[in-house]
Amino acid sequence: QVQLVESGGGLVQAGGSLRLSCAASGGTFSWSSMGWFRQAPGKEREFVASISWRTSNTKYADSAKGRFTISRDNAKNMSYLQMKRLKPEDTAVYYCAAGPTVWATESEQYDYWGRGTQVTVSS
Repeated sequence: QVQLVESGGGLVQAGGSLRLSCAASGGTFSWSSMGWFRQAPGKEREFVASISWRTSNTKYADSAKGRFTISRDNAKNMSYLQMKRLKPEDTAVYYCAAGPTVWATESEQYDYWGRGTQVTVSS
């Protein structure tokens, strides 16, 4: 059974940075994409970024472009989300996910999910 565990969340002031990590373990790592999603209170879960596990090609939501960078380390089965110039509207629980579809941007395209890590950006 594949397990994904996020870490690195916390409280940061607006304009600050955080680096989220996602560690994968268990099962056979045969997915094509790892992605990051977020869900703010009272809102639906939304796509943030995804990365192709084989080519490292990336895709970002408009809200993340220019501020967030997704990366992965195949040898360590890790995915990272570097977030800079954070804004209060980035406050949410951030989830990593893995799935078989390259550049997937929809939740339904991912098979495995972590439990999330809280990111809070104060103004």
